[in-house]
Amino acid sequence: MRRLLLLGLALLGLGSARPALAWGEAGHHAVADIAMANIRPETAAAIATLLQADPGLGTPECRARTLREASVWPDCLRAEAWRWKHTFPWHYQDEPLGGPFDVKAHCPDDGCVTAQIERNRRILADRTLPAAQRLEALAFVVHFVGDIHQPLHAAELEHDAGGNAEVVVNQKPEPYILKTSSGERVVNANPKPPSFHWFWDKLMAERALAAEPGLVRAYSPAERAALATGTAGDWLKESWDAARTTAYPLAFGRDPLAGPVPKEITISDEAARAQTPLAAQRLRQAGLRLARLLDEALGS
Repeated sequence: MRRLLLLGLALLGLGSARPALAWGEAGHHAVADIAMANIRPETAAAIATLLQADPGLGTPECRARTLREASVWPDCLRAEAWRWKHTFPWHYQDEPLGGPFDVKAHCPDDGCVTAQIERNRRILADRTLPAAQRLEALAFVVHFVGDIHQPLHAAELEHDAGGNAEVVVNQKPEPYILKTSSGERVVNANPKPPSFHWFWDKLMAERALAAEPGLVRAYSPAERAALATGTAGDWLKESWDAARTTAYPLAFGRDPLAGPVPKEITISDEAARAQTPLAAQRLRQAGLRLARLLDEALGS
């Protein structure tokens, strides 16, 4: 409920909080591109067939004609909150940073990212269902596998909604721009400095892609075997660990559990560089794990 409140404030332009858009467009596109470069040919053919059902989604402002478009389709739906707001909690799973980690304790009525990855995977794999319903599931799977690998979608500290409550004061304020198929809409035209969550969503993904130009590529069988591992619960635990050991400490300059949660933080360029390898690894893992999941759901 806390994150939904923050989301509502952001969409109305009444506060500095940002919607929980993991990785932003660049990061989600990278995850989709890595997956496409590493799936089997028959999986690619099945995806191409499903993408033809885009008109059946009934979302003309939010298209899914390519896997790239599908990867950001669930975020585009925020333009029609009256219709899709029940999906907004599916993007994250707030595990208290102080622990203990419990994948089942913080997923009310399956309204969380781990449960929805599994639910939509089953829909995607069911060839008896209508193509448009399976395409919707494909878009959710692609997006949520990206989301769950973003550390701040798996952790919260003192109810900070995954870093949405901390303002990064040394970052330039930017309006939140909602992208739809017909163009861009500025949702928050007079923003305050961005949140810590936004810093990871956008800047860390962009830094990772700039630091590793070869991040999006076909990986060797040995690399895929080493990285395309685990379940959604395992991926969430990895992100929670990364938030606890890397993201929050480098942002706060100390153990995040050692004192009160600051409302304002400064993240130096050095601290951002120190987190870049983690961001690159999470994008890489997300893309290869998505490829494995798609092969399992759509392969013959």
